[in-house]
Amino acid sequence: MQKRMDKEANQRRQAELKRDTEKLLKLSTELKEYVDKSNENVLSLDVVKKAEEIEKLAHSVKIKMRGDNFSPPVQSPQ
Repeated sequence: MQKRMDKEANQRRQAELKRDTEKLLKLSTELKEYVDKSNENVLSLDVVKKAEEIEKLAHSVKIKMRGDNFSPPVQSPQ
């Protein structure tokens, strides 16, 4: 039973990764188009927003690639 649930979870994660990486490609292409249209003196707010959106999605993809069982190391207080 657990093995089947793990397999289904991995299939869902793989589908999400595929969807998210396709979106990353689309957003990256849009960002390139925005940058190509700008000049050396002006970067539009759209460019910054698009870059931030890409960054958030890329982080999400990275976390999903690690899998649900990954827990980041806990940093001790200094």
